[in-house]
Amino acid sequence: MFGNIHEECGVFGIYDPSHEADVASSAYMALYALQHRGQESCGIAVNNQGVISIHKDLGLVPDVFNKEVLDHLGKGSMAVGHVRYSTTGTFSRANAQPLVIRHVKGPMALAHNGNLINANELREQLELKGAIFHTTNDSEVISYVITEERLASPSIEQAIEKAMYRLRGAYSLVIMSAQKLIAARDPEGFRPLCIGKLGDAIIFASETCALDSLGAEFVRDVEPGEIVVVENGQMHSLKTHCGKKGNICVFEYVYFARPDSVIEGVSVHEARLRAGAFLALEHPVQADVVIGVPDSGLDAALGFARQSGIPYGVGFIKNRYVGRTFIQPTQGQRDRAVRIKLNALSATVKGKRVVLVDDSIVRGTTSARIVKLLREAGATEVHMRISSPPFINPCYFGTDIDSKDKLIACKMSIPEIAKTIGVDSLGYLSVENIKKIAQGAHCDFCVGCFSGEYPIDVPDAPQKDKFEQKLGSHNG
Repeated sequence: MFGNIHEECGVFGIYDPSHEADVASSAYMALYALQHRGQESCGIAVNNQGVISIHKDLGLVPDVFNKEVLDHLGKGSMAVGHVRYSTTGTFSRANAQPLVIRHVKGPMALAHNGNLINANELREQLELKGAIFHTTNDSEVISYVITEERLASPSIEQAIEKAMYRLRGAYSLVIMSAQKLIAARDPEGFRPLCIGKLGDAIIFASETCALDSLGAEFVRDVEPGEIVVVENGQMHSLKTHCGKKGNICVFEYVYFARPDSVIEGVSVHEARLRAGAFLALEHPVQADVVIGVPDSGLDAALGFARQSGIPYGVGFIKNRYVGRTFIQPTQGQRDRAVRIKLNALSATVKGKRVVLVDDSIVRGTTSARIVKLLREAGATEVHMRISSPPFINPCYFGTDIDSKDKLIACKMSIPEIAKTIGVDSLGYLSVENIKKIAQGAHCDFCVGCFSGEYPIDVPDAPQKDKFEQKLGSHNG
């Protein structure tokens, strides 16, 4: 609703050797914890002695699932879950995950987080061989590639190993076959994926907050390029594609992940505090109070306040009952929608010089509305600080920055942006310092959307709706 950057998905998987565990309820609780990674659709697939049952639909986790649905899914030894925000493919039930594929070698359920850069090429190859696609997302392409390799491989993990030679881009996968639960991460490690334990159960999840929701113990992150296989309650790895240090998307620390998660050994909360501290050093200002835009700007605002010595205050009250799917078709309704979602706290900002901290500026329209709220609440000055650099390039690996046309920083200078959104000054975190916010991380970082330098070669132009071209836009 607020024009923030969105990330594609959250994935989850659990293997419980008891075979009669309530794995559907475990998946439900974990997806609830991962809801921030996708509010468009969700789904759970359960494996009961090789038979896979699935329920998925558009909507939030508590809207799609209730006790009756979970009871209908039944108990079993494995479950895979998914929450989705579309970066490729339309907003439709067909694109909800997990995907369940049934073929001669047995059933497979797949949940995917990320984005392929060669999905067009792979899909065309598969269609020429007779494949029929029912969705418009990259995940079905991955499922077909794995299935094709499975027909010529003695095991599903070897099929995934072969498929990874053909897949290019970002993918954190949780895959369930009749007898195995498998997690796989692309060799660059663009998106997070971790391993946990709960008694004898083994768990895979996009973030550690999902483990915490179940009372599970964090074991480690899945390595970039690693394939982790759970069979008969035992876990082993294939590391054919391992060896790179990895380049996780740095925006996981700035915005995507929950602050209580730990990614690649670093607390997201601590990373955001460091981002705010760097901001205060790079862009000092004389002010009376520091406030953050809920929710991802709050930790960075606290870091800015601590570093600068300017008092931290609560500047906005957020309505927790308005979801991101709230619709505002006209400009007037969009302006009013900001007031429904956020209200400035006049007691904090009236008569004050305010430092306003947020995670990013995409189009600028949302920032302008938020600044307007502060002015109307009595702020005498508004100095905006952004805990990331300006977005000046598309993302190819799982966020919805698919075109420079939508990025205000590609059209205006920083002083022009400041004037457009109505602030007295504007400062962004530098590319140099954003690489330092996750101090001690077991990886390097992808900052391509800020710098134009990507860890791997990318196409000339991304295509968000690459499988939905209208007649006349392609041959045939």
